[in-house]
Amino acid sequence: MTRTQTTTCMDEFDPAAQTVEQALANIHALTEPARGIERVGLRDALDRVLARDVHAAMDVPPERNSAMDGYAFAGRDLDPEGGTRLKLTGQSLAGHPFSGTLGAGECIRIMTGAVMPDGADSVVMQERVEIDGDVIVLAPGTGAGENVRLPGQDVCRGDVLLGAGRAINAADIGLLASQGIAEVDVRRRPVVTYFSTGDELRGIGEVLASGQIYDSNRHTLHALLRRLSVEIRDMGVIPDEPQAILQAFRDAMDTSDMVITTGGVSVGDADYVKQTLESLGRIDFWKIAMKPGRPLAFGRLGNALFFGLPGNPVSTMATFILFVRPSLQRLMGAEPREPLTLRARCLNRLRKTPGRTDYQRGILSRDESGRPVVGTTGLQGSHVLSSMSRANALIVIPLEAGDVEEGTEVDVIPLDGLI
Repeated sequence: MTRTQTTTCMDEFDPAAQTVEQALANIHALTEPARGIERVGLRDALDRVLARDVHAAMDVPPERNSAMDGYAFAGRDLDPEGGTRLKLTGQSLAGHPFSGTLGAGECIRIMTGAVMPDGADSVVMQERVEIDGDVIVLAPGTGAGENVRLPGQDVCRGDVLLGAGRAINAADIGLLASQGIAEVDVRRRPVVTYFSTGDELRGIGEVLASGQIYDSNRHTLHALLRRLSVEIRDMGVIPDEPQAILQAFRDAMDTSDMVITTGGVSVGDADYVKQTLESLGRIDFWKIAMKPGRPLAFGRLGNALFFGLPGNPVSTMATFILFVRPSLQRLMGAEPREPLTLRARCLNRLRKTPGRTDYQRGILSRDESGRPVVGTTGLQGSHVLSSMSRANALIVIPLEAGDVEEGTEVDVIPLDGLI
């Protein structure tokens, strides 16, 4: 009798599995920004994505001003022989400008940011003068036109201050405030619904029976999602029952821009997520040539994008960082940003099977010479969540590479800001 062999998510090699690069390209092609624009106040705009370009309403600086605490004067009064003497006739403070016009041989005391008076085009810092009553003497080498900020030197009126698709950061908030802009148009926050599947999962506070574990993935996902400008909906733990999973999908698909599940996407007898998704939507792919995180399902559920993440906690985090996060950035209306990659010398020998891209947990630091080095956190099983907690980086080992020898230069993705 001939037996047909079925590849599983545990196989080290599966010709149907997509590479990381192929999966990312497919996800990018199928992800469109969520529709909807709303106007928000400046203090509510942090991390929101601009829907339209914001143009400068005024020049910055709006007027000529001093870049130093010192004395403002006219460059034409400089004595080429040195030792220029100028009569002190007033002062210009920030918010309190000098109202007159400088005459020949005159100067005023001026503070950083204060408006330059008419008749002056230069500032000498206070450390380069000597004071003799109401006269100042300039040090040799003082130049004309120095230490003056010109109107529009930073921003000119009408310039694109911030472009559409930009996720607003703290510096952007300050820049907008400096223009007197109180509100901006931003993209609607995508709605992300997520739930876990598994009869073995229990909530925090419940008493565990034999074979049961606490559900960590939903709490991890909640934390990861909070780093993005999305609306989060947690549907809890759904039992491994076809009807329960079907109802959960139906409840989520009509009100969400993205649905995320953890668990139930391999080929076990009780893994119903993939089967249910095929009946309600479509699967574009469901296996990636990577570790951890081989069983990742991606497709559509009605109008919502769908990610079926693996149930093992490290796999959940790895696939979220590499695939869900950039998809969400695009859904938010921003261009996805690839994680920063550094080169570092590996401090350990690392086991690796060719045919998949490995993302091993590591601890990134510097050696005695200040050069980046990375060491393993130890056990790399996808269930070892404590190693993810200890890690501050992922060591990236390419698809066709084998074992990594100690001292080899490797690519490293720092996890700061990602988890």
